[in-house]
Amino acid sequence: MKLKVLKFLPILVFALLVGSCDGPPSDESLLTSLKKDIGFLAADERGGRAIGTDGEQQAAEYLAEEFETLGLQPMGTDGFFQEFTVSKPSNPHEEAVVGTDGAGITGRNVIAYLDKKADKTIVIGAHFDHLGMGGQGSLHRGDSAIHNGADDNASGTAALLALAKIFKYETLKSNIIFVAFSGEENGLWGSNYFVKNPTLDLKTVNYMINMDMVGRLNEEKSLAIYGVGTSPSFSKVLNPINADSLKLVPSESGVGPSDHTSFYLQDLPVLHFFTGQHADYHKPSDDADKINYEGLVKVVRYISRLVAELNAEPKLAFTKTKDSSDSPRFTVSMGVVPDYLYSGKGMRVDGVSEGKPAQAAGLQKGDVVLQLGDSTIVDMMGYMRALSVFKKGDSTQVVVERAGLKIAAKIKF
Repeated sequence: MKLKVLKFLPILVFALLVGSCDGPPSDESLLTSLKKDIGFLAADERGGRAIGTDGEQQAAEYLAEEFETLGLQPMGTDGFFQEFTVSKPSNPHEEAVVGTDGAGITGRNVIAYLDKKADKTIVIGAHFDHLGMGGQGSLHRGDSAIHNGADDNASGTAALLALAKIFKYETLKSNIIFVAFSGEENGLWGSNYFVKNPTLDLKTVNYMINMDMVGRLNEEKSLAIYGVGTSPSFSKVLNPINADSLKLVPSESGVGPSDHTSFYLQDLPVLHFFTGQHADYHKPSDDADKINYEGLVKVVRYISRLVAELNAEPKLAFTKTKDSSDSPRFTVSMGVVPDYLYSGKGMRVDGVSEGKPAQAAGLQKGDVVLQLGDSTIVDMMGYMRALSVFKKGDSTQVVVERAGLKIAAKIKF
């Protein structure tokens, strides 16, 4: 017996030490857990986490185990899981029907609850699915390949777990429900199903935070925050809590191509966090080794401070915003990827597509479009308005700023 006790004594001591260190996570421990979580979710073994696949189910089970380890309560319809089935119509002009009982693709949201004995609740969400082997939505032009989606959106999902680790130890006047959504890549399927079949009373929801692609904080430390106009309480707290000198790029609209839209359409205040587009977006090259983990820790800490700052507020008022349906409609494209994090005058080019008008005109990544035809470009909306007056076959002049010089070129659509 003594031999056995001595044999396992080091393990017992280690366990006691780990238990005694239980408490709010340090930046170092967050960094370690973020690497572990993204490493698992974005591994080739998950096969790209497409809804309805074994890889998606493995990811969902991993998240449920992590939530359980943290001591969070299951808040799905089957433990931590909320399954839903989507029937895909044979007619491409019809929309998919989410929540049917018939044949289709079955996915699952993973839902956990942190009970703070409060009368209102914050929803913090991120989608964990991706594109599988590619197909529709992929920007990859080669053979079929695994799309690991490290930034999109293993990064947001890992941030979700990190925030759960932080808020477990926070004193808050709101409960928190953590939701990892599936089917986002197919059309916000999981969040659409959740808000129509909520596992809590949506009337108690104070606001929703969404994290989608938060793993590539750039050298300028630019962090886009969408939905700032959905409550008058948001804008006044964003800058005072900016302890890491992030370059905040706020946007008013509550509507966008991610899961916060589903909550905004239920008249709930929303904030969506995003660190920007990149060349690996929706390609097999979006891998875990390209994540800026130190930057992701900064994003997680910023969001945790935001929630703490809003803690004293009563239930937030909701405000409707102008959304993308109010945007100008256009039939032509220059063939550039806009830099959505650029906050200066004009529209900065973040990428130029091959064989498109911009490339033929000699535009380069980093150029700032200042004028298109007769229109002066002040911001993204101005660029879209200017583009909307042209049709295929039209030619005009574009003026860009490059390295401090203004350059004019002819562009044909």
